[in-house]
Amino acid sequence: MSRSKHVLFQLTGSIACYKACAVISRLVQSGLEVKTICSANALNFIGKSTLEGLTRNPVYVDTFEERFALEHVELVKWLDLAVICPATANIINKLAAGVADDYISTTFLAFDFSKPYLIAPAMNERMYAHPATANGIRILKGWGVKVLGVGSGYQACGDKGAGRLLEPEELYGIIMKELG
Repeated sequence: MSRSKHVLFQLTGSIACYKACAVISRLVQSGLEVKTICSANALNFIGKSTLEGLTRNPVYVDTFEERFALEHVELVKWLDLAVICPATANIINKLAAGVADDYISTTFLAFDFSKPYLIAPAMNERMYAHPATANGIRILKGWGVKVLGVGSGYQACGDKGAGRLLEPEELYGIIMKELG
């Protein structure tokens, strides 16, 4: 019997975290093992207990948490696919600049690019269209990161435009396709 596929699901501070939970649930129901990393801001939108309940695994937040100081390297060895969903303009630009000051960005700098790395943006239309974000996306794509498209429509702030996180079923399909 072959082992289940391993997905490292990383969440950043966006109202779209609720959609990410639906994707995580579906991945686990499909037999994949999922571990999660949350930015500190993601925890303003979703609780650790929700993610622990969905994945039955600990949630990584603090790079220097006792027992997990080297986990960013071990997670890269463990995973078959990494995804940041939702990915804010902040994390996209931070990764493109090579900044490593939290769990997600430190793990990114330790990443093995022979494995798939997906980024699912979610932000206000102006943030998505900003030259810094467009440049960050271009840089990441140049490094082999697969930056997914965005939806368009009503946004939590009341604006309408491009920048919405893709719908959970679409994200699930993309992840499953990448895993083969």
